[in-house]
Amino acid sequence: MSSGILLMAAALLSAAPAPAPKRPSAEQLRQEAMAHSVEVRSSKDGAPQRVIWWCLETAAKTASGAPVPLLVFLHSWSGGFEQGPPWIAQAKKMGWALAAPDFRGPNRRPEACASDLAVQDMLDAVEYARREARIDDSRIYLVGGSGGGHMALMMAARAPHVWAGVSSWCPITDLAAWHAESSARKNNYARMLEQSCGGPPGPSTEAEYRRRSPLFHLAAARGVPVDISTGIHDGHTGSVPVSHTLRAFNALAADSVRIDDGLITAMVSGRSVPQALSAERQDDPERAKQVLFRRVSGNARVTIFEGGHDSESTSAVLWLSRQRRGAPADWSVGKAPAAPSAAQEVSR
Repeated sequence: MSSGILLMAAALLSAAPAPAPKRPSAEQLRQEAMAHSVEVRSSKDGAPQRVIWWCLETAAKTASGAPVPLLVFLHSWSGGFEQGPPWIAQAKKMGWALAAPDFRGPNRRPEACASDLAVQDMLDAVEYARREARIDDSRIYLVGGSGGGHMALMMAARAPHVWAGVSSWCPITDLAAWHAESSARKNNYARMLEQSCGGPPGPSTEAEYRRRSPLFHLAAARGVPVDISTGIHDGHTGSVPVSHTLRAFNALAADSVRIDDGLITAMVSGRSVPQALSAERQDDPERAKQVLFRRVSGNARVTIFEGGHDSESTSAVLWLSRQRRGAPADWSVGKAPAAPSAAQEVSR
């Protein structure tokens, strides 16, 4: 083989992209989560739950100094507390404490899925953080995507006095509607809903589906800064149609700025922003994905971006950092972050 061919082969090999890192197994994720977790007993039924917990040593209750914000991360529909450890990096970067509760794990039994037990688990995790660290009560933040977005909106309504800001990504907001959508797509979520709510939607289960659906409770959250985002292709490439996000915004918004139901239907079916709404967009340097539509009403904002069932941890945390409990939402747009995070598909 000539030296020229050898050099060419070496050049091609050096230019080849490095193999993608191997994704950790479910067991590896759980082991990592256990290493970062504590046990918190429910004040409602005494059951132990695992909570990912992290804070700076200087923020410990036994140390002196200023209080720190608390970030509460909520796992996805089919997940559990093992999804929490990646958020430790965000907490470290911001100098915040982090709590990521299990709140009864995947939504496939009545004790989970926004039950009273799961709601109390969330509040118990916050109380644990207050006992262990000097938490700034004016800066307790909530973030989650998909099933975590569902629970974030539910907690905004169930405990609005706790949160300084709530960032919800591609949330499920109407469980009966999602059951029909999931049945049509023939995925597993319809079965999980039935396991949580006592059967398929019908006269005997209607109240249970509504009780666990944020859409019907969000009026109680109008005093909380709530930022709801999803990708225009979700429901096609992802599992939750954009209608869930848009109707949640309508539940929080003033009558005069609610999005017309016909336009919502067009956005879902067409996978694009209708012409009537196309001028309502904003350049947002903190976002990795292009904003296609954005509307604000008081303490609520909705964003539809170019993407699918995605979330952006850095932009979520930067927006939350500007919010204070009891103050009107701060909708100012910041600068591009020095180390932005790429948009990531939310775990199912």
